[in-house]
Amino acid sequence: MHTMWKGSISFGLVNIPIKLHTATEDKDVKLRTLHKECHSPIKYEKKCTVCDVEVKNEDIVKAFEYTKGKFVVLEDDDLEKLKKENEDKAVEIMDFVMMEQIDPIYYDRTYYMSPGDGGGKAYSLLRKALEDSGKVGLAKIIIRSKEQLAVIRVYEKTLVMETIHYPDEVRKAEDVPNVPAEDKVTKKEIDTAILLIDQLTTEFEPEKYTDEYRTALLELIESKRTGKEIVTPTEKEPVANVTDLMAALQASIDKTKPKKPAAKKKRAATKAKKEA
Repeated sequence: MHTMWKGSISFGLVNIPIKLHTATEDKDVKLRTLHKECHSPIKYEKKCTVCDVEVKNEDIVKAFEYTKGKFVVLEDDDLEKLKKENEDKAVEIMDFVMMEQIDPIYYDRTYYMSPGDGGGKAYSLLRKALEDSGKVGLAKIIIRSKEQLAVIRVYEKTLVMETIHYPDEVRKAEDVPNVPAEDKVTKKEIDTAILLIDQLTTEFEPEKYTDEYRTALLELIESKRTGKEIVTPTEKEPVANVTDLMAALQASIDKTKPKKPAAKKKRAATKAKKEA
């Protein structure tokens, strides 16, 4: 597994050398853009909006636009020095909190943490302490030139670091338009909705959920590549246009209600009896 960051984390005076490994991967099917006429890849040029000439990489600088059309130019040396000063610091766990106190809206990316040379025992100590306390650690880390707030927790005997958003990066829920101020539903509607939820409740088995669009897209690509006939999938059952909320809930319950096998068993028992 590729190491994308090396350093150390500490809590109190305990220091643990660690390596970070990306825990998830994007499996989106990447499509190229081609010239329709000859099917050659399209080349995108970097051009100056004023000089109208192509610009080479060595002639490009980074800048911050502090107001429309006004920029502060930042030299690569300044950025590299700033990055180096912060990356060399050990990642310190600042606080420990209960995981339930962190809403999932804050989570960003997940990284596996493996112990560096000589860090196995300290790694095990932190893992066991987090498991027994039921808490997670909060730390700060510089990843790809950005300081990130991170949660350190245990996942299947492995320490993981999850970068999380700062509070000012999470938009306010009260700014979402057209959200009802209060619940104008009846007790019967609530009870029926809870019954439907109970019928659809199951154990979380991530393996049973698949990316159907990606599968269909790959099948389409393979069909075109090999010249096979593309089979159009059977049309899905049309969604019923039920406008009454209570009727929709009841129809959903009837549709998801487990089928009783009693009648089938009774017929099988009667048939066996006759044959005997």
